[in-house]
Amino acid sequence: MVFSSHIFIFYFLPLALILYFAAPRRFRNLLLVLVSYVFYGWANAAFVLVLLLSTVIDYLVGIALVAGCPSDIPGQLPQLEPGTPRTRGQRIMIIVSIAANLSLLGFFKYFNFFIDNVSAALQAMGLSDALVGGMIRVTLPLGISFYTFQSMSYTIDVYRGYARPLRNFIDFACFVSMFPQLVAGPIIRFKEVSEQLVNRVVTLPGFSRGIAFLTVGLAKKVLLANPCGKVADTVFGASSSTCIDAWYGAVAYAFQIYFDFSAYSDMAVGLGLMMGFVFAKNFDSPYSSKSITEFWRRWHISLSTWLKDYLYIPLGGNRISPLRTYFNLMAVMLIGGFWHGAAWNFIAWGAMHGTLLCAERLHGKQGFLSNLPDFMKITGTFVMVLITWVFFRADSLSSALEYLGRMFLGAGAGSADGIVTALIYRPYYLIAMIAGAWATWRGACSWEWTRVLTFRKTVAVIVLFVISLIVLTTQEYNPFIYFIF
Repeated sequence: MVFSSHIFIFYFLPLALILYFAAPRRFRNLLLVLVSYVFYGWANAAFVLVLLLSTVIDYLVGIALVAGCPSDIPGQLPQLEPGTPRTRGQRIMIIVSIAANLSLLGFFKYFNFFIDNVSAALQAMGLSDALVGGMIRVTLPLGISFYTFQSMSYTIDVYRGYARPLRNFIDFACFVSMFPQLVAGPIIRFKEVSEQLVNRVVTLPGFSRGIAFLTVGLAKKVLLANPCGKVADTVFGASSSTCIDAWYGAVAYAFQIYFDFSAYSDMAVGLGLMMGFVFAKNFDSPYSSKSITEFWRRWHISLSTWLKDYLYIPLGGNRISPLRTYFNLMAVMLIGGFWHGAAWNFIAWGAMHGTLLCAERLHGKQGFLSNLPDFMKITGTFVMVLITWVFFRADSLSSALEYLGRMFLGAGAGSADGIVTALIYRPYYLIAMIAGAWATWRGACSWEWTRVLTFRKTVAVIVLFVISLIVLTTQEYNPFIYFIF
């Protein structure tokens, strides 16, 4: 079930809110868990079992980590002291949590990738791949990359002494499964919402801001991401295109992935506010960045900070040596690329960003364009990000290289290029691309825009909501591209 669908907007969400506010406060977490399981299992009920397994494991590990420790607060589980040595049993427990979550993620997300590569290797050596090629294929549960990282961060924070484990299983299940951010983030840290899980208040300003967030996200998705995505699909799916069309298609995909993913984050934040939760900002006008380093401070903030806190810093960060720092940066970005997708083009995407980050650090933590005017820094950074997006969007590594050939060498031009050009420059798509450019570089960040709702903004929210619903009824193309991660 996607947020930008009639079944969610007109049926699921109203019913969920009615049940939520009708329920006594002590039962709201339970209700939210049940509603979230229905939401998650809408496409495939078996996915709920994977989610439940991850939840049960980390809940039990959290309790086991503090077993035998005295509690400083009656009625609550104890909290470990940060920086103190951990027992052998505690070290085993955190390994169990990490291994279990990574095993679930690895099996469901990378089993097919492993089989495909083994099969290709056998064929390259002239051997039969009948045994491997005939193996079953695994269906990827929606959002498994997000909720395994989120659940795993809970046990790591408990182990480090940064969080107090929950005694109530329903409260923990609510943290892992609440539907606003379940399948596409943002990745919520337990310490950010631990108090809200047991004590939160819904206010009229908060609820109103939540509606504004939801509406802005819906408008981004329906009015900008979908038409830009249609342009990108047309160009990337074509057997040939002109150089200009190839660049145009790459920009269209850059807009699609930004408005698609930031739209989901906006709607997730809005839905959370409507139920009393405050989630952290996940996007901060990333295409206005003046360097790749700054881009990763603004893009998918919940993932970049997760990788920093749970991978980069434990690897040593920048504290050991310059060479180790470059190794750590590259390792984190390679893992980040592989986290996004089980394909070589995603690994290449991560390697490119890792290389750019290392090069900027070698340049004295300054961007390559540090001596240029700001608009040239922003343009240059966007072009670098744009080139890497080709690897993210392409179906394979070879397809990405072929597309880059179109962009830089004009390679692959053919007789059908006129058809592609006619399809992607229709007035509707041109308007969407121009509006996307304005919203990207001139529009206000949704986090700031919704902070204070004036009368004019309220009218704008109503108008956007109505227009988005009207357009939604006419669109057949409505994917959420981050659901596959």
